[in-house]
Amino acid sequence: MNKHQRIKKNKEFQHIFKKGKSFANRQFIVYVLKDEQTEFRLGLSVSKKVGNAVARNRIKRYIRQTFLELKDDLLPNADYIIIARPQAATLDFHESKKSLEHVLKIARALPRK
Repeated sequence: MNKHQRIKKNKEFQHIFKKGKSFANRQFIVYVLKDEQTEFRLGLSVSKKVGNAVARNRIKRYIRQTFLELKDDLLPNADYIIIARPQAATLDFHESKKSLEHVLKIARALPRK
């Protein structure tokens, strides 16, 4: 992911929390805010309640990889914030990808197949 595709600043996170819509399943919460940009941007939040640093970084890698694989199907002009719940720590890559696809379909960010 390029630098301009990341959401890092607290001000940007707060704006998306206030203006965006949230969708959730047992493992992830997704906030989506449609915008006027050409590419999607991604913000990640994985709390210490999820696990130690190794587990949190693994979840973030899984989320980033999933978004890279789905980038052609996603809404290009939107900001996404993904919040991992503690149940996400028990998933392997394929399960987490399936769970993220599920919640993105609920959010209508991915077309239903």
